Amino acid sequence: MDASELHPDATVGGPDPMNRLERACRQPAPSRGYCGFHDIGESLRFTLLLMSCALAHVADSDAVIASETLPDPLAAGWRGQSVCEKLHETAEVRVLRCTFPPGVGHERHFHPRHFGYALSGGTMEILDKNGIRRVTIAAGSYFSSEGIDWHEGLNVGDTVVQYLMIEPL
Repeated sequence: MDASELHPDATVGGPDPMNRLERACRQPAPSRGYCGFHDIGESLRFTLLLMSCALAHVADSDAVIASETLPDPLAAGWRGQSVCEKLHETAEVRVLRCTFPPGVGHERHFHPRHFGYALSGGTMEILDKNGIRRVTIAAGSYFSSEGIDWHEGLNVGDTVVQYLMIEPL
């Protein structure tokens, strides 16, 4: 649906649909005796507008949902064992060291905004919403992210992979 198909009261910059509802509620419905819409078309347009707003909010809230249902990197572990330890935390920043010996992974978790630095490299297999990929990490490499909704990883190489994770709070 594009903007030309919307009801004039639902266009960007047009009157607020809630004001229209309030106006409808102030005017008595002659035959029904309660507040409501006078034709099915008006009711359907308003319902579609509310549903599109709700769906837009849900689409924008995936990261919020992940952070409410999945553990963060410190809380997530591997088969009941911790893989990350907190080295430092203040009101502004948290620093974690995550260590993955060969065959050890990191169960599904989310990441807030962070910077990562590889203390030691190796080969990790990463599963996320895009599928599975194999990543070769070099010691001294780094990356940053605005946040990750979810992923999980497994060290499939023969060396210990270790990261420093720095999260601004």
